[in-house]
Amino acid sequence: MRGFSLYVVHYLSLVLLLALTNQAMASEVTWPRMADSADGVPIAYEVRGSGKPTLVFIHGWSCDGRYWRGQLPHFSRQHRVVAIDLAGHGHSGQKRESFTVPAFGEDVKAVLDDLEVEQAILIGHSMGGPVSVEAARLFPKRVIGIIGVDTFHHVNSEITQAQLDGMLVPLQQDFAPAAQQFVASMFIESTDPNLRDWVMRDMAASPSQVAISAMDDMLSRHADGEAAQRFEELAVPVFSINADLWPTEVEANQELLPEFDAVIMADTDHFLHMAKPVAFNRELERVIGTMTAEVDR
Repeated sequence: MRGFSLYVVHYLSLVLLLALTNQAMASEVTWPRMADSADGVPIAYEVRGSGKPTLVFIHGWSCDGRYWRGQLPHFSRQHRVVAIDLAGHGHSGQKRESFTVPAFGEDVKAVLDDLEVEQAILIGHSMGGPVSVEAARLFPKRVIGIIGVDTFHHVNSEITQAQLDGMLVPLQQDFAPAAQQFVASMFIESTDPNLRDWVMRDMAASPSQVAISAMDDMLSRHADGEAAQRFEELAVPVFSINADLWPTEVEANQELLPEFDAVIMADTDHFLHMAKPVAFNRELERVIGTMTAEVDR
């Protein structure tokens, strides 16, 4: 009888231990949440940590929230961080007639509304930069700054119809190989080949109708000057952390928005936040601190 009692005690102790372990693991798991955009498309997002301002990470063309894996654990120590899958990307819905930068801005707004964010810094990689501009226009009192990641190189640059066609036609004819070739041009030779190959294949596997629609709208906004106009109308500071792969025209951007500035990371490429996360996080941390300090003055 005594042996049976000891067995029961050990069994109950094991059950309790497993329950506590599962509870602890569950508290560490961050499941994607969903919010409906203005047109009803469900937008998936991930949220971690606590602390103001909320840092909202917005991915680039044909990417998704996974591309911020080098930043979320680091910055969630002191901030609430949010990674969004824009419509047509990642786990978000795809039922949208056209995928445009303004519509992506509404996706960001939907998430900020869902979380009742009071103070946010928008951090946008590549296409996520102009998406951040659109979102900030929708939240003029709650967005305190925008940080671009290898974007805003020359906001007022002009794109001809021939250049637009040169980008779009190969994608329209045979998306996957054209996308891989396009993405390959965004890397430098010294970048980890495993990272390069993963990004190339992942982006080339994106839904072609989403990618082509988004690219068409993004480039057309430069062709008709709308991108520059939106940038010029901003009422918040904008800072870019860019690679030295392509030139960043700081003075030209400052003619549109005097509050613009940039830092250039040497010997890296378009995916600098993935290729050199430690160095990138250091720069991002510094810029966030500067923006926050200016708001607190």
